[in-house]
Amino acid sequence: MFRTIIWFIYFWAYLVGLLPKLNRALKLQHTDMPAADAIGAVEVKKWAASLLKLAGVKVEVTGLENIPTDTPVVFVSNHQGNFDIPIMLACLDKPHSLMAKKETLKIPLIRSWMKVLHCIFVDRGDARQAVASLNEAIANIKAGYSVIIFPEGTRSKGDEMGEFKAGSFRIAAKTGVPIVPLCLNGTYRAMEANGNLICPAAVTLKILPPVPTKGLSKEELKALPEQMRSLIAQNK
Repeated sequence: MFRTIIWFIYFWAYLVGLLPKLNRALKLQHTDMPAADAIGAVEVKKWAASLLKLAGVKVEVTGLENIPTDTPVVFVSNHQGNFDIPIMLACLDKPHSLMAKKETLKIPLIRSWMKVLHCIFVDRGDARQAVASLNEAIANIKAGYSVIIFPEGTRSKGDEMGEFKAGSFRIAAKTGVPIVPLCLNGTYRAMEANGNLICPAAVTLKILPPVPTKGLSKEELKALPEQMRSLIAQNK
């Protein structure tokens, strides 16, 4: 329990210490977006990496070379636990936009940094707003920003994987960008497996080769959710 208390104190103290840089990034979004993006990329990655280190979460990452450098992508990942997010922010090539539930907007400082990263907030209980969120994600892709999606919609809190919902795959279908499957294994052991107390854990993140979506038929696009789920399951 002591580790968990210290971790949460550090979590918030670090964010408070970043307030000057957060305010600068938010202001620059109106005048110099590349500069704002640079602040987010550096500071969020450092913050997330420090959270993993303090928690004792050691991540083995493979496949970084599979992330295309000439196009934005849709990252599709399984979702085991709360530590999935800092792992994504710290261990990919750089922090990317996330599709997150609208409740995240209630968390001070977090919501502001997520806006710096161009994250999209989804109300799954409101069909019209969910469509608007998908359109926002599509606009992000067209503007050059990759998007991270957890198509299960919620944490599995274990090794089992839930159904991959089809809605989020429309982002790749409508933009024609590649899907990069991400396979997380062991993240739930850092928190969920311990009654939500933080404990050291060994985690793997496998970045699989990109899957093209441009030119796929309607039938092939319809099959993408189960195809991605099976691909990730096979690589766990």
